[in-house]
Amino acid sequence: MKCGLRELVLRVLLVAASCSAVVSGAATARADEPYIRTEDVIYGRKFGSALTLDVFAPKENANGAAVVWVVSGGWFSSHDSIAFFPVAAGEFVRRGYTVFAVVHGSQPKYTIPEVLEDMHRAVRFIRSRADVYKIDPQRIGITGGSAGGHLSLMQGTAGTAGNAAAKDPVERQSSRVQAVACFYPPTDFLNYGKTGENALGVGILKNFRAPFDFRAFDDKTKAFVTITDEEKRAEIGRAISPVNHVSADDPPTLIVHGDADTLVPIQQAEIIIAKLRDAKVPCELVVKKGAGHGWPPAEMVKDVAVMADWFDQHLGKK
Repeated sequence: MKCGLRELVLRVLLVAASCSAVVSGAATARADEPYIRTEDVIYGRKFGSALTLDVFAPKENANGAAVVWVVSGGWFSSHDSIAFFPVAAGEFVRRGYTVFAVVHGSQPKYTIPEVLEDMHRAVRFIRSRADVYKIDPQRIGITGGSAGGHLSLMQGTAGTAGNAAAKDPVERQSSRVQAVACFYPPTDFLNYGKTGENALGVGILKNFRAPFDFRAFDDKTKAFVTITDEEKRAEIGRAISPVNHVSADDPPTLIVHGDADTLVPIQQAEIIIAKLRDAKVPCELVVKKGAGHGWPPAEMVKDVAVMADWFDQHLGKK
């Protein structure tokens, strides 16, 4: 696919930490919008910088459930991209869901393992504030497109229990979710499009190298060093691939994917759906015939409605 990174990220986004966290955003509401928006809620801190999310609370008919919208395309995340909310997540709030638009530490500064830490933190934070946001902590869904879909599936398959001994009460909460619905997600970076195909910032994903420049902190030199050992990189690649974390207790999962996608081959959706089915996890793959990596907003909105149906079915009513 011959397009610039910025253009690709914008297309993807059309669909689509730690110390004690504090709420810093101010709630705003416009008469023509069905929600009250609270911007820049701090859910954690990372090397002295704040990690934030925006909250979209329905003005009426709230159903008590939450949807986490992962604001991410190519593992690039920006508060500015929340402007795509009407296309990516507007249907959820119209159905009564409280939507949390999560901005994670973005590439090129941060790598995928570091981004995953942010997502765990965000879900823990949301669950810890269930009373504040009037949501059921056991009815949290997650959605996103492309990289946001990958991160959604990682949360679905690899969410973890909280640390009961943690000093920070947020870290005592679980980061698991109860339903997943996402667009065209990468699921296996070491079998990408076909068995044995490495896509750790190479091959099809060569234009996305930064998220795969895995690093480790060297206690001797007191500096981060890039991991170049191929075995170690493969180990990390397996760890960040949701297909390797599928188990029988995973949440119901829906994937919408175009069968003409050249950036994230539909094989990526097919292999994780097959594993979920083998594990007896409720799951479904919706194939968009002839569609590539993203399609017109009017069509996207229709598919977001299908995802909202999925959440209605699996998150239930309070």
